[in-house]
Amino acid sequence: MTDMTHLPMSEAELEIEKLMQLHPKGFDLSLERITALLEKLGNPHRRLPPVIHVAGTNGKGSVTAFSRALLEAAGLSVHVHTSPHLVRWHERYRLGVPGGRGRFVEDAVFADALRRVADANGGQKITVFEILTAVTFLLFSEHPADVAIIEVGLGGRFDATNVINSPAVSVIMPISLDHQPYLGDRVELIAAEKAGIMKKGFPVVIGHQQFDAALEVLVGTAERLSCPTTVFGQDYGAHEEFGRMIYQDEFGLSDLPMPRLPGRHQLANAAAAIRAVKAAGFEVSERMMEKAMHSVEWPGRLQRLMDGKLFQLAPKGAELWVDGGHNPGAGEVIAEAMAGFEEKQPRPLFIIAGMINTKDPVGYFKAFADIAEYVFTVPIGGTDAAIDPVVLAHAAFDAGLTAEPSSSIEEALQEIHGRLMLDAPAPRILIGGSLYLAGNALSANGTLPD
Repeated sequence: MTDMTHLPMSEAELEIEKLMQLHPKGFDLSLERITALLEKLGNPHRRLPPVIHVAGTNGKGSVTAFSRALLEAAGLSVHVHTSPHLVRWHERYRLGVPGGRGRFVEDAVFADALRRVADANGGQKITVFEILTAVTFLLFSEHPADVAIIEVGLGGRFDATNVINSPAVSVIMPISLDHQPYLGDRVELIAAEKAGIMKKGFPVVIGHQQFDAALEVLVGTAERLSCPTTVFGQDYGAHEEFGRMIYQDEFGLSDLPMPRLPGRHQLANAAAAIRAVKAAGFEVSERMMEKAMHSVEWPGRLQRLMDGKLFQLAPKGAELWVDGGHNPGAGEVIAEAMAGFEEKQPRPLFIIAGMINTKDPVGYFKAFADIAEYVFTVPIGGTDAAIDPVVLAHAAFDAGLTAEPSSSIEEALQEIHGRLMLDAPAPRILIGGSLYLAGNALSANGTLPD
């Protein structure tokens, strides 16, 4: 999701560029256009391996990453669809490899699928996201795999992925306010949209919910549809004990290593994945769980950069973190993780933030009001929806933070040198507020997702 101007466009990226000129980039929530297009393609969505379908405001990507790690630990081949991407469009399509780690789709295969979908659509009115979703179903139906994990793009009920009629399991992760113009301005309205991926009689796993109103809607919908349902904190759960993760459900208790992904919230995400994989009908062994906790990876979500171009610009000894969380719920989770790091090793926290104009910047920044030393606001490449850094600095100020605009991530890193107190420990730096900005940072640092 960065502009990638320093790299020549690949064949697939050129095809997407053409589509961007013809079709709207945004969301127009409906299933009519995607259903008609899939019909022309021979209904590839009906020829998929068992599907784990994932919705939620936050935690979708992490539960997808944990589920993939669990299934690959068993030697299964796993297709994965996620959105949005961080740096390259190819990241949205990971094709399963028997007995090994799935790989991003090859460019020629991707470009061919894009052309076939565009030809089948024949210039009809459609959004680019719907075309890209049809590509998912085409690729996943043509490449054999044991299981497919498909992440919802926006909402659930009318999301283009919701043509899946018989999921192995529907997973609903934490719900909070985001995309209000599309989904509603109350958590129960958003929960009702996300609950739209539940299908009558098929298993449902509900992740940790901060809001009772959201949980009531989800449980009520599952009951109405006679879905076998398991709820975090009631039917399954996880907590930390003596530096280990203790997972428990109706099948028993497991003593596991702490997940490789940092932050206390990842315990709940890991637990939801374990329960979801079981609900989907796969056997989950202790060995699978142990291996998955060590191997799980999810770029751009509390990812620590240990080398690279940006890392070199930071003050010596600094911790440099990148996170794409972009709404108040994500802000709270990331701030809690930063506070946890502070307890173990005190360092001044600096934030380099960029956000897009559909988000709630004051709500995001409020979570950091008591822990951040200073905020630098920066522009974002690859989107025309970025909030002007001056306006974003005012939002940080309104949330109780000291902030100033900067021209780039690089300049902000240089500025931090001059803001450090004499004899203060090396800083902890968070680059965050947007998946677009996380993509910019990973690209600029030279550490692309693989």
